[in-house]
Amino acid sequence: MSKKSYFASTAIAVATGLALSTAVFAANPQVGGAPMYENKNIVENAVNSKDHTTLVAAVKAADLVDTLMSAGPFTVFAPVNSGFEKLPAGTVDTLLKPENKGTLTKVLTSHVVAGKVSGTDLMKWAKANGGRYNMQAVSGDALTAVLQGGSLYIFDESGGASKVTIADVNQSNGVIHVVENVLLPK
Repeated sequence: MSKKSYFASTAIAVATGLALSTAVFAANPQVGGAPMYENKNIVENAVNSKDHTTLVAAVKAADLVDTLMSAGPFTVFAPVNSGFEKLPAGTVDTLLKPENKGTLTKVLTSHVVAGKVSGTDLMKWAKANGGRYNMQAVSGDALTAVLQGGSLYIFDESGGASKVTIADVNQSNGVIHVVENVLLPK
């Protein structure tokens, strides 16, 4: 092989490698204007999302940071700030008070399922079960994944629904699915 061919082959290999590494990096979506890294845990990524500042404050107030930084794996249905804003006036402020830590913990853990469950799996399992798939949150509450009009929704025990707006944000200790509303335990 000539030097020219060797350098051309090497340049192609390097360019291909860079393209592939960029494609792998791009596979995990940005959330709240921040890149989410698969090698970081749920908390390390969530603190960078401008759309999840209320959720992060609540996780801190409930002393769940260490839990969500542990090995897991966890599936988290992560409501955006505007979802918390839809709650009745004063609800978030009341939940963040130290004397309401138990209630806050119950609300937050009703958004978490043990194990890593992808959006593809939720849709597949729902399709196989007439459009619905039942899960149990770590709070003990029931959650139901429902397919409606080609979109995936998560229903809480109270009948509230939250659309999954960004699925499969992979983390080192699980996966986050961004949802538009807060799920409420019964």
